[in-house]
Amino acid sequence: MAARPDKLVIAISSRALFNLGESHRVFEEQGLQAFSRYQVERENDVLEKGDAFPLVEKFLKINELLGGEPRVEVILLSRNSADTGLRVFNSIEHYGLDITRAAFCNGESPYRYIGPFGCNLFLSTDGLDVRRALEQGVAAATLVAGGSRAHRDNVLRFAFDGDAVIFSDEAEKIYKRDGLAAFTEAERASAQEPLEGGPFKGFLEALQKLQAEFGLDTCPIRTALVTARSAPAHERVIRTLRAWNIRVDESVFLGGLPKGEFLRAFGADVFFDDQPTHCASAAEHVATGHVPHGIANAEA
Repeated sequence: MAARPDKLVIAISSRALFNLGESHRVFEEQGLQAFSRYQVERENDVLEKGDAFPLVEKFLKINELLGGEPRVEVILLSRNSADTGLRVFNSIEHYGLDITRAAFCNGESPYRYIGPFGCNLFLSTDGLDVRRALEQGVAAATLVAGGSRAHRDNVLRFAFDGDAVIFSDEAEKIYKRDGLAAFTEAERASAQEPLEGGPFKGFLEALQKLQAEFGLDTCPIRTALVTARSAPAHERVIRTLRAWNIRVDESVFLGGLPKGEFLRAFGADVFFDDQPTHCASAAEHVATGHVPHGIANAEA
């Protein structure tokens, strides 16, 4: 099943939505039976919020703002069984999250249900599941654990790296192979040629359609491109987005500066980047998803 044109659907793992660190340690150290006992004995204990919880909470509020048929949906995908997953659903009910659809896979990977549910985005703490989702053509990222974050308002802010995330890694390959000077020259020469799309192009398009249902002054969603590129390599990016008829609210060309402080200034609820080192740095400031795609993540 392809993404549903009537809805923007995010699939999220239970460990991304809630802090399941303690129960996961029980699983790793004592095994599945001990984990199952642990969860059942505590099924009425409310779980603490995870890194993606604020993002999900803001995302679901969009339905309240628009009214009518829900335009966004969150699907829970979990390696728990339905029995041990009862604690997760009890916590969802406690926090008042409108999440009604789920797949509990009892130890197996839940990524195979991303397609049937028509998901536009998959967020998980399991890197292998994320890679498999990307192979299915779904935007996906592994959430990186980080520090505490303050969320200043109800506006939902998505921030994206460019190469290998919104765009393909065709330019990044030149940079990795031949260095910065060759990359800059190649991008200057190709400034009029749009880049190919990356794994998050479709999600960004779907997000823009949702933004279009609000007025410019009332839209509760903002997007930002936060890239290490600088002039003159910025021109091809701008022309590519123009050719795709995609608008981002803010564009930050950093010329190699660390991204973390800029992401915090933007107030990102989540930032997507393909470079593990950039993700680790950004995660100190904002919730961050590693996109294991492109030349930076190629196997040695």
